[in-house]
This record gives sequence, C-alpha cells and structure tokens, in this order.
Amino acid sequence: MFNSLSDRLTATFKNLRGKGRLSEADVDATVREIRRALLDADVAVPVVRAFAAQVKERALGLEVSQALNPGQQVVKIVNEELVGILGGETRRLRLAKNPPTVIMLAGLQGAGKTTLAGKLAKWLKGQGHSPLLVACDLQRPNAVKQLQVNGQRASVPVYAPHPGVSSEFEAATGNPVEVARQGVAEARTKLHDVVIVDTAGRLGIDAELMQQASDIRDAVNPDEVLFVIDAMIGQDAVNTAQAFNEGVNFTGVVLTKLDGDARGGAALSVASVTGKPVMFASTGEALTDFEVFHPDRMASRILDMGDILTLIEQAEQAWDKDEAARMAKKFADQEDFTLDDFLAQMQQIRNMGSMKKMLMMMPGAANMRQQLENFDEREIDRVEAIVRSMTPHERVAPKIINGSRRARIARGSGVHVSEVNGLLERFGQAQKMMRKMAAGGGIPGMPGMPGPGGFNGGGARKGKAAAKGKKKPRSGNPAKAAQEAAAAEARRNGQRASVPTGAAFGQQNDFDPSSLNLPKGFEKFLGK
Repeated sequence: MFNSLSDRLTATFKNLRGKGRLSEADVDATVREIRRALLDADVAVPVVRAFAAQVKERALGLEVSQALNPGQQVVKIVNEELVGILGGETRRLRLAKNPPTVIMLAGLQGAGKTTLAGKLAKWLKGQGHSPLLVACDLQRPNAVKQLQVNGQRASVPVYAPHPGVSSEFEAATGNPVEVARQGVAEARTKLHDVVIVDTAGRLGIDAELMQQASDIRDAVNPDEVLFVIDAMIGQDAVNTAQAFNEGVNFTGVVLTKLDGDARGGAALSVASVTGKPVMFASTGEALTDFEVFHPDRMASRILDMGDILTLIEQAEQAWDKDEAARMAKKFADQEDFTLDDFLAQMQQIRNMGSMKKMLMMMPGAANMRQQLENFDEREIDRVEAIVRSMTPHERVAPKIINGSRRARIARGSGVHVSEVNGLLERFGQAQKMMRKMAAGGGIPGMPGMPGPGGFNGGGARKGKAAAKGKKKPRSGNPAKAAQEAAAAEARRNGQRASVPTGAAFGQQNDFDPSSLNLPKGFEKFLGK
C-alpha cells in the first residue's frame, strides 16, 4: 500500500546523509519533496500543508542545528509527525463494565464490513472473548448468508432471524433495528460478552439508510461504532468520513484492503481530519489477515525502518510451544536434527502467514522489494511434498538417499531431481549448524558467538593465538590426561610438578575415580 510513498521518502532522505550541517535551502528542498510525495499518495491537501509546515518549523529549530547528525534528526522529526497524523498512540477497544460489549460496524457499500465482522470476531475469540455476530444487513443480496459463512469459518455463532434478500429484485423484509435489539438480548441470554452488529452498506448521501444506521445506534447503544473504510478510495475518504461522523458519530476507524496497490492516502488523512483514531487494519482476504493499528509501527513501515514488534507478535501467536519445547529438549540431549524436524519448522513458519509480508516488515526491505515480489510462496509446499515423499527411515538417515531413491522422491513429489538435490544440500548445511549449536559451539560465522568464524569475546585472532599457545593433552587415557593437565597448570604457576610413577593410572591412593565423570559401574575396573 505505501510502497510508492516509502520509496519517495527514502530517496529524499538519502540526500541528507553525510551533511554535518543543514542550510535553510536543504530543509526547503527536503520539505518540498515530502510535500510532493504526500500529495502523490492522495493525502488530503489540508493534512499535507499542516504536516509540511510542522516539519519545516522543527527542522529549522535548535533540535536539528545542534544535532551531531542533522540528517538523522530530520528523519526522526518526520517519523514523529507521521505518528501524529496517524493518531499518535494505539487505541484499544473499550469494553463495557457490564457485558455484553456492543460493537457496531458502519461504512460504504463494498468497503468490506461483512468480511471484517468475521475477522474481528475471530480476533476477539483469540483474545479470550465469546463474540456473537448479528446480521442486520437485510438490503444487500446474500449478505446474511455471507456473514453466516464467515461466522462458521471463525467458529463464532451468528444471530440471523431474517434471511434477507437473495437478489437485487427482491424487496427487503424485516426490521434491521429490531434485529439488532433482539441480537443484544440473545447475547445476554447466551452469555456472550461481545456483540458485533453488521449493518447495511450505504452511501454518505443516502439519507434514508443513514437514518437507519442512526436508529440502530440509538436502539442498541453501542460501546464502539467502527467506521469501515476502503483504504484505496483516496482523498474522497475525508468527505465520506465526515458524512458518517455527522450521521452516526463513530468512535474509531478500521482500514480495509491495506494489501492493495493504491496510494494509501486515506490512512494518512482520516485520523487527522476527523480526530477519530484508526483502531484496526485489514491486510488480506483471509480471516487471520487482521491486526491492531499501531501508528508508530505504521510510520516505521512507511519510512522503511521495519516493524519488528508486529513480526514478533505474529510469531508468538503462530508458534507451537509444545513443538518449541520438543526441539529444545533435542538440543539439550544433543540429538540429531532430522528431516521431520526440518518439516515441522517449515510448517511453523507457514502458520505465521505470507512470507512476503513478514519479510517486508524487516528494516531496509525496500532495497530488496523486487526480489520479494518474485518470491514464490508455494516453495514451502514443494519442500513439504519432497519430504513427505520420503520414507520414515530416509527422513531420519538422509545419507542413504542414493540416485534411485532421489529419482523416486522426485516422481512422488512432482518435482525435478535437481530440486531434491538442492533440498538435501540445504538440509545438510542446516544439520551441521544445528549440531554445532547443540554442542555449544554457537552459530558458525556469527560475530560475538563462539564457534568457527565468530569473535568469541577477544576476537578470532585472539582465539587462535590462545589455542596455539595452549597444549592439549595427547593421551587417550582420561586419568593420565587429567594428570598431564594438572602438571601443565602447576608449571604455569611456577610450581614443580610431581610426576607420579607406578601404575598406568597414577598413584591409586590419591586418585578419585568420581572426578573423571566415567560411565556408571566403570569404577570397578580402577580398583587395586
């Protein structure tokens, strides 16, 4: 949604890098480019004027002129102002002190209210609530049926006493206001703590339907009235939001279709013009493509600074704790990493959602946008097909997979043999890394981590020098090796080591077999 705006702003800030001082001309040029970028993104003109004026005033102030890095300070100012016009802070749902909490949805025709009702219900259920959907859209053909399907997919009950109309030629029957009132009563009877009322879509100039929405509000007295708006309608979003604000006096905004390729000016305009916060965002067609709107995180995405917190939250929701505990136990027991484990990890990643969306939340993702666009989401499905085409023994011991077995696996999974070879090669590398980590060697090549290529505190060079200067015991006998190590330590301390003579295991009187950590029962072989 914000790709074009993000690219324009990132290119503008590149011109400020490396400058020890910003002149007024530099600030004017930067603010001019920011103004053009916002106007091209369909942000409302009054919002652009106020934003540019505030950025210019702060950029010419002391916080930039006295900064060690003026360019980064300007980026910080733009980020803070973006957060401001997006609403300032995250706005949470206000829950009623005496349940049920009533949430009413209102918006234009085609904005996605019915789909959003299912998404909101599923999200609330995941938060521990017991929602009930109420079908009050009796005008649009099959709207009631669509809400019932969404409720079934979200495993949420739907109250729909009237079927609505099935074609545009039928006259609407039933009273939406009465249905809403009965729905709230049904929620009290069945002990649902949240009621989501789906109303009919309407035009801002449709006085009759706008009056119907106002009557529903008066009948159920909702705790929240959410205005659902299509993020792709551009500057007209401001006029539409103002009309609905006057008609139903909504308390929050929900942006839909944020995964589209439009310019996204609605998101940057509605909150600033109406004074009502953006509370939720819909980012796809699936019921799980729904998230709380965080102004600071959205501003970071626009400025290509990433959104790591949202990525972490999605991982926590999708990650299986039992599977994570099982893998942790395997590491503790130093068991080998198998293809079954590899498949389980791939499935965990897939449960988090679209790989493209996750990677776009990383800082600097704009620099690899072209590669991400060419990324094939079905790659994980192909990997799963290849692994599932193997026998259980092949998954545990992939070294037995010879040429004929690879050909059989390729035929079973519908891929070329080269793809099977590539997967096995990548798995071999992952297995080596897992073995290194399980043995306490850390990740190879990672700075600050122990292991080959790492710095291990004092650096790789220091580690090599220390390893070179230290003599390792050469004896394969554990007791003798321990004595040699003790003798070396004594020599370093300037003491004269007393080398025991006699038995191969040294002086038996001073020897403690328990110090060698030998297998149970082995001490009987060390007796006199």
